[in-house]
Amino acid sequence: MNTLSHTTAVRPSRWVGAVLFALMFWFSSSLLMDFVIMPGLFLGGMMSQPDFGPTGYAMFWVFNRIELLCVGVILTGLLVTHQARRREQDVMVSGIRSRWATEIAVALLAITLVLTYAIAPAMGALGASLDPFATTAAVPAAMDHMHGLYFALEALKLLGCGALLSLFYVDLSRTEES
Repeated sequence: MNTLSHTTAVRPSRWVGAVLFALMFWFSSSLLMDFVIMPGLFLGGMMSQPDFGPTGYAMFWVFNRIELLCVGVILTGLLVTHQARRREQDVMVSGIRSRWATEIAVALLAITLVLTYAIAPAMGALGASLDPFATTAAVPAAMDHMHGLYFALEALKLLGCGALLSLFYVDLSRTEES
């Protein structure tokens, strides 16, 4: 049984590349969404449109599912590399195969789940226009609170992605030295 599991195991180096790709894609797309697309839509008057709630929710529905896919690849890859570390019996104080990387990835998963299944649907419901004859939508007061909470969690998510990227940098600088 032990022999069988070693012959079908995927090499951790492939997972490191997949984690790095997913992390960089997620980080850059989040920056693009948070600092280019959303401010552009806000300045373009999206919040004054009567259907901004359902439209925003539809856009974030797709984006949040892509985020879940990225964090799933990241967490899976980190768990595979962490398991490979146990087989090799080496000690990593820091770097992508450290315990910190896995804990950061679990925190990123929790943040993404809250954004996807709690905050985005609540914001979509708050922005839903119940008056089909309204020419402009009145933004509910709770929407500002939800936006603040959303962007606070987004900032934590970006910090977590940055921390994981810095752990990758530690690993890359170690391989260049040796």
